[in-house]
Amino acid sequence: MDRPNAEAPGGAHRRFAGRIGALPRYVRWLSGAVVVVIVLIVCLGVWGSEMGFPTTVSTSDVATSGGGVTTLKRTVREVTGTAIDDAVDWLNVEAGWLFDSLSSAVDVALVRIEDALSWLPWPAVILGLALVSFAIGRWRMLAFTVLALLFIGFMDLWENTIDTVALMIVAVAVAVFIGLPVGVLASRSRIADNILRPILDAMQTMPSFVYLLPGILFFGLGKPAGIFATIIYAVPPLIRLTNLGIRQVSPETIEAVRSFGASPLQILAKVQIPMALPTIMAGVNQTTLMALGMVTIASMVAAGGLGDDVLRALQKNQPGNGLIAGLAIVFLAIIFDRFTQAVSRGRHEIRRAG
Repeated sequence: MDRPNAEAPGGAHRRFAGRIGALPRYVRWLSGAVVVVIVLIVCLGVWGSEMGFPTTVSTSDVATSGGGVTTLKRTVREVTGTAIDDAVDWLNVEAGWLFDSLSSAVDVALVRIEDALSWLPWPAVILGLALVSFAIGRWRMLAFTVLALLFIGFMDLWENTIDTVALMIVAVAVAVFIGLPVGVLASRSRIADNILRPILDAMQTMPSFVYLLPGILFFGLGKPAGIFATIIYAVPPLIRLTNLGIRQVSPETIEAVRSFGASPLQILAKVQIPMALPTIMAGVNQTTLMALGMVTIASMVAAGGLGDDVLRALQKNQPGNGLIAGLAIVFLAIIFDRFTQAVSRGRHEIRRAG
């Protein structure tokens, strides 16, 4: 038999937390301020005003050439950095075949796309995009697209624009291939969502230049490194918006479909994804624009494209050439943005009409 006066597990902690929570708010704030002041006084009295973090892990005495002795300190940062370097070296040795295969596949895809785009005569390309622009935004979009492409061509940026578009096609295709399943997984599993959320936060707040480091370490200089960095940088919005779009589907709709005997896979493929498609396409739009921005930065690792023109202008202090290349990138971004938005609107209208 249980003793009537036995303390339930965690009961004392709950009672203590309840008592603290029952105190007036100003009393809790005042108590916290008193604790902070006490800690401040103790630290100033013991360590002084220039208290540093205890970052030293070990020390060693090394003899100098003059017969003296110097003390070398090994810090937490050095130990952590060395561990990461060792892990990267191990990956390069053990998984080198994988990185080489991925690099070769990316090179082949880029060469095929670049050859196909270069084979098309530029008047045919401009005319085709003009017709698509007219279908999207009528005369204003048509005029903008034609003028933007003529600007790119007459400024001798057509070949580099083709390289940039090829890089974007490969990067966005791989990002969609990765982002959609991961977003679906996050929408269907709270555990996966909780794990992915801080990872995506870190990916979106990390400076874009940092993504170039793993690309160089695993793929070396060249276009595969730029593609790898672009995918990591551009995929988070697609994962987030896919997750959000599927979660926003009405539970009543899902229950109604389930009552007719639909399986979870059928519900996902025929109800949740179609209804979440506008939100998913917004994620594709954001991924495309972020990929274009990162492809430009990836010129620092010899990825090529319009980023090379911007980089050379910066190195040679040529603001005119830098502005021209920058305008070409802006025009390209606007065209991609309008096209992806049009696809999203078209799918949404078709779904509503159906």
